[in-house]
Amino acid sequence: MREEWVVYSAHRNNRPWQGAGKATPKPAPDFDATCYLCPGNKRIHGSSNPDYKDVFIFENDHPVVGMNAPEVSAIDSLYKSERATGLAKVVCYDPRHNITLSQMKLQEVVKVFESFQQEMIAFEKNPAIHSVLIFENKGEVVGVSNPHPHCQIYAVDFALKLVSQQIRVAEAHRHSYSKNIFEDIIAHEQHDKSRVIAENDFAIAFIPYFARYAYEVMIFPKGNHQTLISLNEKELAGFTAVFHQTVRKLDMNFEMDFPYVMSMMQAPVDGGSYPEFRMHCWLQPPYRQPGLIKYLAGPEIGAGNFMADTMPEDKAAELQKINVNDYLWER
Repeated sequence: MREEWVVYSAHRNNRPWQGAGKATPKPAPDFDATCYLCPGNKRIHGSSNPDYKDVFIFENDHPVVGMNAPEVSAIDSLYKSERATGLAKVVCYDPRHNITLSQMKLQEVVKVFESFQQEMIAFEKNPAIHSVLIFENKGEVVGVSNPHPHCQIYAVDFALKLVSQQIRVAEAHRHSYSKNIFEDIIAHEQHDKSRVIAENDFAIAFIPYFARYAYEVMIFPKGNHQTLISLNEKELAGFTAVFHQTVRKLDMNFEMDFPYVMSMMQAPVDGGSYPEFRMHCWLQPPYRQPGLIKYLAGPEIGAGNFMADTMPEDKAAELQKINVNDYLWER
């Protein structure tokens, strides 16, 4: 999917390490009077949050993109500059300050995913929007700016690089093999079974054969969907259920609120046709052991070759053993 080799060196996973120790999360209250995402609190520009009871969505007060971006001019024939516009939104999952998607009840998480779908329906109707990224930076270790459970949505007028790459790779695969690459990957994982960690009638989650991070997970609806928009009620609920099982297994594996970067990979909503693409949720957690993150260093930054410290099959086996019915942190 990235047109790259991943070098697996799991034999080095137990090498001496003097880096960071196990992170000890700080307990947080249900409500924080200083949090700009909690119900009723004032945000930085003076507007107050409503006394919301479940999902709350608002336009970011510090947007990375906006519809009023200034015009720019090209510097010369070599370097290119263009105006980038869009909308940036914040999605608060729950009024409680100290809860995450894995700790929420499934029906509450379904409401969150339904809100994602409704946002996508609105963006598809907006001619100013080309592509949409729904993402969550969960945990201090990945740089979250506020611990209140939330994600962000960037709806922009330009193409997103990794989605564009996946579309191009999928089209090339169709040309070479007369097959859909995503359907091939899903069928292969279902047949192999060694990397599948959650599955129901509507969705499947697995650590991909080509995983970079130890606990990297891809979650696909089983239907032919380019974005969240086309999932029916049962498909969306089933997709959410597999996501919910996955993040709970990640929590249970290390008995911690497991951090990750979540990305909803979706085709553009620019009116084009992308039949070879399949939407999916991509979880990329930084930890490879408790308190030990995967740092990007010389090979990754300097050479562009990812050196993975664990084998996908071994990490999937850890998660396959976990019974989510034993999850203790639901609130």
